Amino acid sequence: MSDTLIPDPWRTLRRHTPARIGLGRAGVSQPTSAHLAFQLAHAQARDAVHRELDHEALAASLNAAGLQTLDLHSAATDRATYLQRPDLGRKLDDPSTALLAAWDAGDPPDLALIVADGLSALAIERHALAFLSALRPMLAKDWRWAPVTIVRQARVAIGDPIGHALGAKLAVVLIGERPGLSSPDSMGVYVTWAPRPGRTDAERNCISNVRPEGLAPEAAAARLAWLLNEARSRQVTGVALKDESAPAAPVLDVAATFKLGAG
Repeated sequence: MSDTLIPDPWRTLRRHTPARIGLGRAGVSQPTSAHLAFQLAHAQARDAVHRELDHEALAASLNAAGLQTLDLHSAATDRATYLQRPDLGRKLDDPSTALLAAWDAGDPPDLALIVADGLSALAIERHALAFLSALRPMLAKDWRWAPVTIVRQARVAIGDPIGHALGAKLAVVLIGERPGLSSPDSMGVYVTWAPRPGRTDAERNCISNVRPEGLAPEAAAARLAWLLNEARSRQVTGVALKDESAPAAPVLDVAATFKLGAG
């Protein structure tokens, strides 16, 4: 059998995407390098799912940036339970519920920021600080912030009971997304107006794939700032609030582009 690599005619497209295209073949199989790269990516994705969040280091970095934090935990006692029982990841455990019930900072905040490990603690450890550091100067000084809550073994909906307990107008959940084979560290951002238990995904806005290779944290922060200002003004999120933060795409002059020749 020949070990000669047979190139794929699509290989030139690989410069534009991390997707596994144009890999070529060796005989009837993938090249060894492509096979090993796939195994590595698969291992990185699995490691990201099982990785525990270093919540103490994250809290220290956020505190050093001037953000007060609270350490919370979902009703999922450990990682194995979290992966098998998504419903427990949407609820707080009893000590966390008691901690929030005892918290009182006077006037209700406008914004409750929840930093959750989700399915990739790696994403949070890499991008949450940069994202929040970019967001703070983008919001006007009249925004009242609750302490940033760091929640372990959490799902997106954990922001509903937290935001409700803090009396916040808006809840924003930063969470590690399900890893892909080229993105073990992708962070998602979910925004909910008037958070309370029972809110549905249709009542949230989502900013996805926050990472330098996707939507850069600074660009994602600008998009979130726009959504927050509009949500507070209109008092809605989700399907009732369309993200119009990006400039409108130019209108294509179809007639001019496809004009038929006269002769």
